Amino acid sequence: MYALLQDGVDVRGVDAFTDYYAHSSKLKNLELSGLAADRFRRSLVSELTASDLEGVDVVFHLAAQPGVRDSWGHFGTYLRHNLEETNALAIAARAAGVKRIVFASSSSVYGDAASYPTSEASQTMPRSPYGVTKLAAESLLRAHANISDYELILMRFFTVYGPGQRPDMAIQRLIECALDTSDREFHLFGDGHQRRDFTYVGDLVRALRASAVVPMPERISTVNVGGAGDISMLELIDMVEVATQSKIRLVHEPVQVGDVVRTGADPARARDLLGWSTAVQATEGVQRQVDYVRRGGMAEWSG
Repeated sequence: MYALLQDGVDVRGVDAFTDYYAHSSKLKNLELSGLAADRFRRSLVSELTASDLEGVDVVFHLAAQPGVRDSWGHFGTYLRHNLEETNALAIAARAAGVKRIVFASSSSVYGDAASYPTSEASQTMPRSPYGVTKLAAESLLRAHANISDYELILMRFFTVYGPGQRPDMAIQRLIECALDTSDREFHLFGDGHQRRDFTYVGDLVRALRASAVVPMPERISTVNVGGAGDISMLELIDMVEVATQSKIRLVHEPVQVGDVVRTGADPARARDLLGWSTAVQATEGVQRQVDYVRRGGMAEWSG
């Protein structure tokens, strides 16, 4: 949103401020960004009406209940926030004549993929309730698109990191453990050889900006947002230790139910449709996130 405002775009934001993590963190992000409060509305997506979306060209649907591990114990919450809210938004967007919806899906829909790098044509077999709801939300939006005129881009994000990352995510927790003078421990699930394709937030922002304006040869497209290259958790821990110049105390835990062994995006379609590819490699991106945490302040969200 910050990047769009910098581009001079008229933007309206909606956030339910769920209790998944502290409200103060979200409010701090808005404050540090210098974004005007009158551009935001605190409500559920399902409370939006067609009149609220009147004149809107593009909807970026980023709202969701995140978290693979928590989804096993709170499935009703994931159904409400990831499916019911999505369905309500699609109904309102259709009625308002919205031209395009860009949906934040997830690499979790692939589960343990049959091959790497994983293309959008790969079989989807999510291994967690969270992944199931994200895949179902894709299908819901497709169903609505098929009976309306809006264009739809389903963007499958591969582990996004960088300044402002959620406090429950691995890189943020690693950094906080490394910088914590109380010698806090990091709980590592599994042997650390599991691999993830990490996507820097500034690269993601570029992909989202492109998704709003590119011509679409087909009215519905699915696009992987990733491809920087996968790294193991042990390699990631080393990166954070180098960036912080601190050692991290590890506590080894069993593999968590629903975790996948590896993620890795085939970025070919993103290059073809969006003219996009990743620019920030993990070493640089981790250092930027460390610097952001140390400052406790605003970073360049778009770069």
